[in-house]
Amino acid sequence: MRKIAQERRFIARSAIALIAGATAAGFMVAPVASASGVDGYAPEVAQSAIADMGAREGISPAAAAEILRTQDASARTLDRITDRLGARVAGGYLDTMGKPVVNVLDAAAADEVRASGAEAKLVKHSVEALATAQGTLESVPAVTHTSIGLDPKTNQVVLSVSNAATGGDLAALLRTARQLGDRVRIERVTGEMHLAIYNGEAITGGGTRCSVGFNTNKNGQNYIVDAGHCTRAVRQWSVGPSEGASFPTNDYGLIRNTSGSGPGAVTLWNGSTQKISSHAPATVGQRIQKSGSTTRLTAGSVQRLNVTVNYSEGAVRELIQTNALANPGDSGGCLFAGEVGLGITSGKGSGTSYYQPVAEALTAYGVTLNP
Repeated sequence: MRKIAQERRFIARSAIALIAGATAAGFMVAPVASASGVDGYAPEVAQSAIADMGAREGISPAAAAEILRTQDASARTLDRITDRLGARVAGGYLDTMGKPVVNVLDAAAADEVRASGAEAKLVKHSVEALATAQGTLESVPAVTHTSIGLDPKTNQVVLSVSNAATGGDLAALLRTARQLGDRVRIERVTGEMHLAIYNGEAITGGGTRCSVGFNTNKNGQNYIVDAGHCTRAVRQWSVGPSEGASFPTNDYGLIRNTSGSGPGAVTLWNGSTQKISSHAPATVGQRIQKSGSTTRLTAGSVQRLNVTVNYSEGAVRELIQTNALANPGDSGGCLFAGEVGLGITSGKGSGTSYYQPVAEALTAYGVTLNP
């Protein structure tokens, strides 16, 4: 587990399967238009997000568009307040309308939060208390088909236990969770959490299928940051050779892109693209989009951060959990919010999907996003 100071930032910004399977190059060269009234969003991306909010939550198109306009500034507000108040903040998230909510431990901090333009919510548990609870759960021998993550909306650590949970000592894990009291919530889910590198449309002689992640560069050479379980499995892709793989613990890898094309835009599967101009940590409540070669463009919102997923091959830590649709073959694809890159597709579950934060991969390999 990372240091408390790092965990504070993750909380403030707070049945599964790894899903590899042919690349559809995640990036294409095409003009990028702006959705009417939603700066930074290609029309198709805005439409996808607006439709998703309407279907899931009954939010009107006008209100949904306003959420997209609001959320980036709201996430920056959360960061600014968290940096200033430090340990007096116990996490934060975006509410259903994209406005910032900051968890605080005392009334004086609540007053400062409101003066800064955010909603304050008094909570019981500090960042340190939740981090300690998560560390205690993770110290129990791992049980496959379980996950552990932070939910700032309820000020709790969530232990998700699949009906297929195996290995380790499930009874001990559940007993430990109950001993931690209301710092932990136990959630029952369905489906297995297993490695699923599917054979399909081959991008190499091996026939493994993944999706292109983020186009990057270093010293004039183009690279692709992708899912580590993809680059660990395949040494030579149609776009170039794998040059790095961190999996498990992390799920990021590096491909040297020898295709001669590496634009900083993600395909929307209709000949148009969404420009990716920056990257940032994800925020709970943030409305997001995902592009992958199987399910193509899908939308949803961030549910949890700092999630540990216990795959059969080992635990992967500090993942982003969303409710966007993803399926085998989407592995390595892009998680983004408009023009902001967030993560690399790692796994899926029953109504959930999981992503490696892209910033960690960029730092690990010393690469930068392509313009």
